[in-house]
Amino acid sequence: MKDNTMNEPTDNVATNIEENAFSGQTVGTPLCDDAKMSMRNVNVFYDTKQAIHDVSLDIGKNEVVAMIGPSGCGKSTFLRCLNRMNDTIESCKVTGDIKLEELDIYHPKQDVVPLRARVGMVFQKPNPFPKSIYDNVAYGPRIHGLVNRKYDLDEIVESSLRRASLWDEVKDRLHSPGTGLSGGQQQRLCIARTIAVSPEVILMDEPCSALDPIATAKIEELIAELSQKFTIAIVTHSMQQAARVSHRTAYFHMGKLVEVNDTKRVFTNPEHELTEAYITGRFG
Repeated sequence: MKDNTMNEPTDNVATNIEENAFSGQTVGTPLCDDAKMSMRNVNVFYDTKQAIHDVSLDIGKNEVVAMIGPSGCGKSTFLRCLNRMNDTIESCKVTGDIKLEELDIYHPKQDVVPLRARVGMVFQKPNPFPKSIYDNVAYGPRIHGLVNRKYDLDEIVESSLRRASLWDEVKDRLHSPGTGLSGGQQQRLCIARTIAVSPEVILMDEPCSALDPIATAKIEELIAELSQKFTIAIVTHSMQQAARVSHRTAYFHMGKLVEVNDTKRVFTNPEHELTEAYITGRFG
């Protein structure tokens, strides 16, 4: 017998499921005892349009949390709240509480420069500065005054490039332009630049979407290594990638956090019908 539901427009499938199943309560385990970042009742507005609805979520120390969901569901908007990148959008307003341990990151007196050193970000497309490989990595430690001697700066550059699994590929051309590297190398250079200031949290907004499979595999291996020292939140359109790299997965739908759970459980036995419909390809 032919399954006609598979022929429904995806918006209709999602709408029908939401009307029947979405209670407004997040299922799974959004909160944890050992939280590095804690978000409570977060809402985001662009003028009068609400993009994020009452999201509460914890990210544990040394945990990798993946955020998945259809395009336009709010996952990148939510991620950008975590180091106040949305401050750059004039029409954007964020309400609720977001804390880095005990620090209220939206406190009126909070300077975003040191905050973004503690909560670094890797963007969708590699964006190395038009500087040498060395100067790309050295930029953060210099502007934050983390070192006084060139010897110390050299150590930070080498250590950061090693952590980003890039040192062996670039050690003989540190003074060549960072923009001359391949796409995957540029993204690892951006990761090295991020970790050079010793952040506590690394945010990644679809860091592999512009990369080939080989470069993607290297970034995924790197995420696993970095999670031993850093807390990581990653937005990805690839459910396979979320399954490979994360400890917990959060599913967003229309600006709402629908489900958060251990990644294996989300992909094998989701608690919410919306999550199951997205994972099985009924919409997205």
